[in-house]
Amino acid sequence: MRCPFCNAEDTSVINSRVSEEGDRVRRRRHCMSCGKRFTTYETVELRLPQVVKRNGNRVEFNRNKLLTGFLRALHKRPVPTEYVDAAIDRIVQKLLNLGVREISSRSIGELVMQELYKLDKVAYIRFASVYKSFQDVGDFQEVIKEVQDLQ
Repeated sequence: MRCPFCNAEDTSVINSRVSEEGDRVRRRRHCMSCGKRFTTYETVELRLPQVVKRNGNRVEFNRNKLLTGFLRALHKRPVPTEYVDAAIDRIVQKLLNLGVREISSRSIGELVMQELYKLDKVAYIRFASVYKSFQDVGDFQEVIKEVQDLQ
């Protein structure tokens, strides 16, 4: 590890500690050249699959796009932020567990719908109306009937 002060490569680890969450390692380092100390953090880098859009384009997975979709569907709904964060974390974990290099945007949409259904039925219907491209009131009525039948 290079020293951030003198750019020397000769540094040593004085102390290592695992974070309370257990997801990163904090290392206290000492530069042999200038004598200064600094801290580095080591984390696992997980590669999420690329998203294949309807038109065939491939884009990097973007957690912020997921959040935006949730926030639009949940606009003015009484759902705490931590529930939204937990839902997004579950989706990301499912994507990681799949172990695939690519996933369709449609599959991600299905995962979002599953999570929204658990969080808020109105948000679920809002998201479904955009996701499934509702054309008329009948489309809304069908989804509302589904929700009522499953309760």
